[in-house]
Amino acid sequence: MKNSIQGAAALLAVMAASSAMAQSAVTVYGLLDEGLVYTTNANAAGDSIVKMPALTGSFPSRIGFRGTEDLGGGLQALFTLEAGLLVDTGGLSQGNRLFGRQASVGLKGNFGTVTIGRQVNMTFMALLKSDVMGPNLFSISSIDPYIPNARSDNAIGYYGGFNNVVVGATYSAGRDSSSAGGPGATNCAGEVAGNVKACRQVTGLLGYETPSYGFNVAYDIMYGNTGAANGLTSSDNSDKRLMLNGYFKTGEAKIGGGVMGRTTRAATGLTESDLYYLGVSYPLTPFVTLDTQVARRNQKSSDNDATMLVGRLTYYFSKRTAVYAALGRMKNGGTSAVSLDAGGTVGAGKTQNGLMSGLRHTF
Repeated sequence: MKNSIQGAAALLAVMAASSAMAQSAVTVYGLLDEGLVYTTNANAAGDSIVKMPALTGSFPSRIGFRGTEDLGGGLQALFTLEAGLLVDTGGLSQGNRLFGRQASVGLKGNFGTVTIGRQVNMTFMALLKSDVMGPNLFSISSIDPYIPNARSDNAIGYYGGFNNVVVGATYSAGRDSSSAGGPGATNCAGEVAGNVKACRQVTGLLGYETPSYGFNVAYDIMYGNTGAANGLTSSDNSDKRLMLNGYFKTGEAKIGGGVMGRTTRAATGLTESDLYYLGVSYPLTPFVTLDTQVARRNQKSSDNDATMLVGRLTYYFSKRTAVYAALGRMKNGGTSAVSLDAGGTVGAGKTQNGLMSGLRHTF
């Protein structure tokens, strides 16, 4: 009798799962990317280093689950669960969170898409088409580590496209609940009774996009609270970015660039900077693509500027598998210590040269 009951329960479970799958679709996807990097002047003594990077190669590694359900009338329910992976050690990124890249649920219709949970914000979306290097190990992500980590906890988001106009916004009641350290974990959970500014974050985007060209303006402001990283130890402290980005295509080439103005009001004082970038992506053959980018951070009222130049060649074995190699140079002025490789080290005021190569596979 007991075995019969267990068998019936198992059969019902299978039938329920089959019924659920018939009404919805779930996709498992991922990307694995790893290689080796060599950089000079990795410390004050001017020593070089060879290592396997943790944060990224040409793209950060991840595994994800994406699902949709058709609710009728053009309305869909959707979810995304995406974990960042450290291929060098097998660990988790984004502050050791299980689904640190995304964990959201939402609704999509003719009005656009509304999502709730941990999600990419409009700073992330604003750079997708204009930054030809993307989250490469040598890229503008080295100058501003927040760029590839532009995600918000406890957030509600909206993104919509109407003909060629795109508009989006996010609001977070507590932008970062992880205290593990690094650009993806800044210890500002927010949601504090009596202090609505504590760890709040607001981002917005307005743009115009066509297959041939496009541009957007974006805004991002985050507030701090007690114990938060990067000097934002009070809800009166803030880190604000205002940016203009654009791209256009000429023949086979794509050119993208932009400017980002940043104002940080931290416990250590006021700092202001402008980040400029310009890049070109060109397919040399159907299997080989050349990407180049130049960028400069102008630190206002200071000589601590940084200038970067990088080039990358990618060879595609298939749509899913590629090898790549990149050369880069980061020139630091004054006491600036911006490393060429994201998450790396460099002696203060030193120029750093680097070479990297790796393998990427998507599934």
